[in-house]
Amino acid sequence: MISEKDVYEASERISPFVKSTPILQSEKLNSLFEADVYFKCENFQHIGAFKARGAHNAVFAMSDEEASKGVATHSSGNHAAALSLAAKNRGISARIVMPNNSNKMKISQVEELGGLIEYCEPTTKAREEAAAKVQKETGAKIVHPYNDPLVIAGQATVALELLNEMPDLDAIVAPVGGGGLMAGTALITKATKPNVYTCGVEPEEVNDAARSLASGELVGNTTLNSIADGLRGNLGPNPFEILQKYLDKLIEVSEKDIVASMRLIWSELKIVIEPSSAVAIASLLFHRQEIKGEKIGVIITGGNVDLDDLPW
Repeated sequence: MISEKDVYEASERISPFVKSTPILQSEKLNSLFEADVYFKCENFQHIGAFKARGAHNAVFAMSDEEASKGVATHSSGNHAAALSLAAKNRGISARIVMPNNSNKMKISQVEELGGLIEYCEPTTKAREEAAAKVQKETGAKIVHPYNDPLVIAGQATVALELLNEMPDLDAIVAPVGGGGLMAGTALITKATKPNVYTCGVEPEEVNDAARSLASGELVGNTTLNSIADGLRGNLGPNPFEILQKYLDKLIEVSEKDIVASMRLIWSELKIVIEPSSAVAIASLLFHRQEIKGEKIGVIITGGNVDLDDLPW
């Protein structure tokens, strides 16, 4: 279990390498959501997603001896690019296992950042086995996309920034996939502002977090049929433990509602967000009554979209 201290240390460690991202508002959206909503825009972060935070924390916490053999991971895209960037900034190699159906834009981004890609079948088992093989062959340190405690602490700095700038929020809402971001968000929120309501959101099609929290034990996804490609991974054991303790609510949203919410933000905020970000918007648009409070912070997780393959 990470602590509040780990998050503050992560914030200091990564500050030379990540942006303090803007918070946007829209009067029209406030009226629609019947709340004052503050969008923390990690789509403006390096590599276009919050993942830059956790990757840099993990990479720059390594000793020189550990770092000399490079790093490795498995990822559908954003963590892959983030780890490639962090490795480039430290001057070490990054070996990336990616599903063979990964977003083309995200593949291109990893290649541009110098990540060495190895493709695998689009299943959690195939990803983990391929990453383990790379680790065994090279000695590279595995930096898990959402279960690594250093990654979770790095992701928590998004919420730390948001709460520092907006200390009177009633609630924070964020997507849930592997759970690293929401776990870090829930932990630092309850540590610093225990009365703030923490709400995670995931697609109905990949609802392993909801079923895991309901049953009290980890269960995997039964399908991967979600447009939100960044949320298809199974909830990690470490995030699960943290969410059990600190998460107030988990909401599930439909594929139709994800697409409608993505389009709404493109249209009204005039910013590019990816489907995985849109799940949090969908909770406000279609499940507002389940989120407590009038001042709500929403984490826009990323904006890496293939513009030749939009869902409308």
